[in-house]
Amino acid sequence: MTQYSKKLAHLFDATQCVGCSACIVACAQTNYPDMLNDENTGWKSLPSNIRVVKLETLRRPQQILVQCQQCDDAPCIGVCPFGANYHDPLTGQVKTDPERCVGCGYCVTACPYDVRWLHPKTGLPVKCMGEGCEKLVAQGQDPACVAACPVSARAFGNIQDPESAVSQRIARSRTERLLPQKGTKPNYFVVVQK
Repeated sequence: MTQYSKKLAHLFDATQCVGCSACIVACAQTNYPDMLNDENTGWKSLPSNIRVVKLETLRRPQQILVQCQQCDDAPCIGVCPFGANYHDPLTGQVKTDPERCVGCGYCVTACPYDVRWLHPKTGLPVKCMGEGCEKLVAQGQDPACVAACPVSARAFGNIQDPESAVSQRIARSRTERLLPQKGTKPNYFVVVQK
């Protein structure tokens, strides 16, 4: 496995989330402000990098929020015929180079988490992190979804640093990674029990 200067990861606490959609709105406002009156037709929601997934469980229906899993073995990278998708050498985050991308949509189809979508104006695939959140993180701030959550159901940071907020929360909770059978090695942790 490639070693990065740091390894950025997201945490979503399903035990804390109240379903208010503040993170979805914050993502749309930060990354796609020109599209706030539009809809991501594939997800039937605001143009945001966060998708609502409803789960039918034996006890009661549940909702989780998913976004790019920043996979170590990302199918979107392997399937791109133009090398437009890659791992950022500093952070391990999966990124897309718009100069190399032709908008074929292979990466959208290849994502087992269904968290990539085609921007209706550019025709290019987009995902977490959007440009606005990239700027926030470069300035040492949290991504918009983390900052907006009123119940602290989200965390973000370097999982190689045991003192980071995300590492601390992973250490004290029971977490799961989504679709482990796909072998993508995601860096998106879902808290399922405190």
